[in-house]
Amino acid sequence: MHRLTFEPAGPPRTVALPDGGEAWLVTRYADVRKVLTDSRFGRAALHAQDAPSRSGETGLVSSLDLIFNQDGEDHLRLRRTMRRAFTPRAVARWRPWIETIVEQCLDDLEAGGCPADLVSGFTLPLPVAVISKLMGLDTEARDRLRHWSQYAFSDGSHPEEEMASALAEFAAFGAEMLAQRRKEPGEDLTSVLVTAADEEGGVPEGQLIDLVCGLVVGGHDSTMTMLSNSLLYLLGERQEVWPKIAADEEAAGAVAERLLHLIPLGDDQGSPRHAAVDTEVGGVVIPAGSVVLADCQAANRDPEVFAPRPLGDLFAPLPAPTLSFGAGVHYCMGAWLARLELQLALHRLAGRIPGLRLAQPGDTVEWHLGSTSRSPRRIEVTW
Repeated sequence: MHRLTFEPAGPPRTVALPDGGEAWLVTRYADVRKVLTDSRFGRAALHAQDAPSRSGETGLVSSLDLIFNQDGEDHLRLRRTMRRAFTPRAVARWRPWIETIVEQCLDDLEAGGCPADLVSGFTLPLPVAVISKLMGLDTEARDRLRHWSQYAFSDGSHPEEEMASALAEFAAFGAEMLAQRRKEPGEDLTSVLVTAADEEGGVPEGQLIDLVCGLVVGGHDSTMTMLSNSLLYLLGERQEVWPKIAADEEAAGAVAERLLHLIPLGDDQGSPRHAAVDTEVGGVVIPAGSVVLADCQAANRDPEVFAPRPLGDLFAPLPAPTLSFGAGVHYCMGAWLARLELQLALHRLAGRIPGLRLAQPGDTVEWHLGSTSRSPRRIEVTW
């Protein structure tokens, strides 16, 4: 299930959307980069109140207040609010306590004995602990993260009233947390964001709430998904790289970068954009008003840029920047944190438990599926 199939990269073409509408699918590396970096392709129009439901996105991901769905000055204002927190230098300062959390999670995993579930025992508690410390979450909020994530990244299968109730509860939690930090600011990221937003001025409270909530659920769900998918692949198909990952942290970082590049977080067809005006992409004119699907995973496999055997040498550097974190003004600001967590988790796990192996056939794994994230529900292992 981690080996999704992708159509060969080619010129932009029209495809049918689940709601019966039409979109332009863009798959070549250069074309996808153009769509992601050209201001004529935006996000806000996809979720405007009068827009047809053509993005295929639900839950928190569809909120117009979310930073990812903002364009122009609204987006830049929110991005400036976050900028000071997610620089590579800032992430480097977090490294010591992230290392401590990794080691504590490994202690707990080993103490539980084997066989064990690698998801509940390691790939989920690790990013939850990291984002909880980073955002200053209490124990009760930490325990609710998985519940809120199910609705924030819903695949559309949840009943409408149930979805609305869960997201309203989550928003109330975010509003309360912001109010507390304004009264008693600390050193956590939530306090930093509140202070930066108030200094910036003009940031609507709804946008700030969605910013904090998005960081809370996105900061653990995406890392859990990536780590789970990576470990299933490595333990199931690439055990020969395990000793090198254990011995060399830089090698673990190289493998992490390759896996981030090649294993998709979700099973969606592409990242939607709205064409504001007629725009030429790859020799094709995409009409104004069109929905455009930028397929980053297909672009990451474009043979004009990347080797035709993408899962071959996992230690080889990429010949071009990966599009897994996007590009342009919407480039993922948590990319450096995600890289660090994955690198440390792979290196320390391989070093601590060199004999780790799957205790079940890979094709029997049950999957959590959704348009935004897809990962194993359990990974049974032994050592």
